[in-house]
Amino acid sequence: MPTENRPMLRHHRSRSHRDPQDVSPAVRLWLLRLLVPLGAHREFIQRSGFGNDALAHAIGLGAFVDPEDLEFDAEAVRRRLRKLHQEAERNAGDAGAGGDRDMPAFLARNIARLAEVVGLSALDCRILAFVVLLKNERLLDDTADWLGSLSAAKVFDTLAVLLDEPEPAVRAALGPHGVLARSGLVSIDRSCRYTLNGKLELLSDSFADHIVSTDADPIGLLRDTVAVAAPATLRLDDYEHVRSSLAVLLPYLRQAMAAGRPGVNVFLYGPPGTGKSELAKVLAREIGTELFEVASEDDDGDPISGERRLRAYRAGQSFLGQRRALILFDEVEDVFQDGDGLFGLGGRKSTAQTRKAWINRTLEANPVPTLWLSNSARGLDGAFLRRFDMVMELPVPPRRQRTRIIEGACAGLLDARAVARMAESEVLAPAVVTRAAAVVQAIRQELGPDGTASAMALLIGNTLRAQGHPDLARPGAERLPELYDPTLVHADADLDALAAGLQRSRAGRLCLVGPPGTGKTAFGRWLAERLAVPLHVKRVSDLVSPYVGESEQNLAHAFRRAAEDGALLLIDEVDSFLQDRRGAQRSWEVSLVNEMLTQMEAFPGVFVASTNLMDGLDPAALRRFDLKVAFHPLKSDQAWTLLCRYAEQLALPAPEAALLPRVSQLARLATLTPGDYAAVARRHRFNALASAADFVAALEGECALKDGGKAAIGFR
Repeated sequence: MPTENRPMLRHHRSRSHRDPQDVSPAVRLWLLRLLVPLGAHREFIQRSGFGNDALAHAIGLGAFVDPEDLEFDAEAVRRRLRKLHQEAERNAGDAGAGGDRDMPAFLARNIARLAEVVGLSALDCRILAFVVLLKNERLLDDTADWLGSLSAAKVFDTLAVLLDEPEPAVRAALGPHGVLARSGLVSIDRSCRYTLNGKLELLSDSFADHIVSTDADPIGLLRDTVAVAAPATLRLDDYEHVRSSLAVLLPYLRQAMAAGRPGVNVFLYGPPGTGKSELAKVLAREIGTELFEVASEDDDGDPISGERRLRAYRAGQSFLGQRRALILFDEVEDVFQDGDGLFGLGGRKSTAQTRKAWINRTLEANPVPTLWLSNSARGLDGAFLRRFDMVMELPVPPRRQRTRIIEGACAGLLDARAVARMAESEVLAPAVVTRAAAVVQAIRQELGPDGTASAMALLIGNTLRAQGHPDLARPGAERLPELYDPTLVHADADLDALAAGLQRSRAGRLCLVGPPGTGKTAFGRWLAERLAVPLHVKRVSDLVSPYVGESEQNLAHAFRRAAEDGALLLIDEVDSFLQDRRGAQRSWEVSLVNEMLTQMEAFPGVFVASTNLMDGLDPAALRRFDLKVAFHPLKSDQAWTLLCRYAEQLALPAPEAALLPRVSQLARLATLTPGDYAAVARRHRFNALASAADFVAALEGECALKDGGKAAIGFR
């Protein structure tokens, strides 16, 4: 705590008596050294009394506290204080203990155990004991406060006096290469000047209490900083979507554990809720080892700073070095990405960046293999990233696995159609599903059998929106139109034969070109159904980002997820990504086209791109498509057949032959498309048509809009 926020002088005028025997000889000696050789007596002995009566009683000056027959004699008190100090020094010297005898029993035993596990020297043990008692003994803390705010150099001098040790030895013991700092047990805050208590930091806020009050195994002293992780609840086959990565990671961890290889570090990243922590537990179970997790919250549930988490991690490395164990460091953003500079440029550096050399050494020499978990690799310093043995992404599972997860978590809550609808969301993490299912299971009696699906959709949709993702698709929003028929699409290729060929090859790159409404996107949906594969539809708004480089990442992600799902990937308005590079004015315009071409080349499945504009597309992009298919407005016979089918679907009287010339005229104008029919059919839901003639009149209105609005709008 900064000295300006902490009173330098505490007046304790309590008359309660505290006998010198109430404090241990070691603490009493430290108190006297603080008062005499370190000069705290200047604040303690005042003109008319003591700055702290309890302290006076504790060190043997109780007779001078509020004497009834004499005035307070400050000079006499100083003489008596010097004598008490000389006697204490003589007794300490005679015992040869330097003042550290008669420690609390638990403290002495625990420090002895720590010394054996961590390798503490005798001086390390004395420093640790002093800092623990400084945190626990109010009188010692209050007296040390009278020294004022201290620099790191002054702390070394002060400890040298208190412990009667050479200053260089104290400085070395508390230096960054000393065991106390490497283990995280004791460190010095070098950021600014504080009181002695503020400058000396222990492993955690509760460590001082644990070490003096419990007779524990050394690992038990870490319980609020590094603790045994809970058992795994998932199985290895729940991570089938990262099987290839696990095929490398598992044997490597087994070999590293068997050989005692140092510097083993694995970086796992992926969106929240994808099961990263569970995977760490599964890995530990598979290789038969303990898993210890670095805490991110203290005993009160408050977050722990990145600095303190690093200290806890150092302690775990020191304490667990001789055990067969893994360490899990979750939410590493607290350390690696807690700065405020954009992508690490400018602003406050992250905790890891301010200790870059130490982090680099740790990642190369840590004795206990560590799994570092993060929601994202973005913004992580490349110097750190390249030091991990393995970097592994844990994405949202592909659709077939999402379906299995939803079915398992929501047994009895959803029918097959609702499961399929939820599985369509490419950003739906398993944890979101299981949490929503737990809520709905708890109230399913109140919801009834018809309310569980809507409740699940509500809870999941709310979470997705809060995360910045699209809501679950509306039922039927992505379905193929009921009346879709490839024979009623005017294309310059046999669409049915094309589908048959793709069924055999299972791979191909198609570019669909034509005016809006001619059926390009609908053909992509029909083709996915014909091939019996999932369909991933991406629009410009799904992929383009205002941040440099992010659009390319989004493109790569879309192709990768489609490949993982075995899906047909349909990108609409692809001209936004394939503009002719010869006319590019910005570097990112070129890199976006390059990324698109690279992904197209590498994609193993069926890729369909649609565009309204052929002009301006990059020539290299056009060459990369196996087939370019032009979609045109309807021919006369197609237009008439489609009219008959819509009349039947909408329960209108069959079209009369007299309407044929009007329909043929619309077709000859080369503007009538299947999309116009769909628009008129949607209008019929709220503005009913009475006959096929009304339907044709509405089609004429749609076509007139495309012709510059020369015809009346909306009244035909």
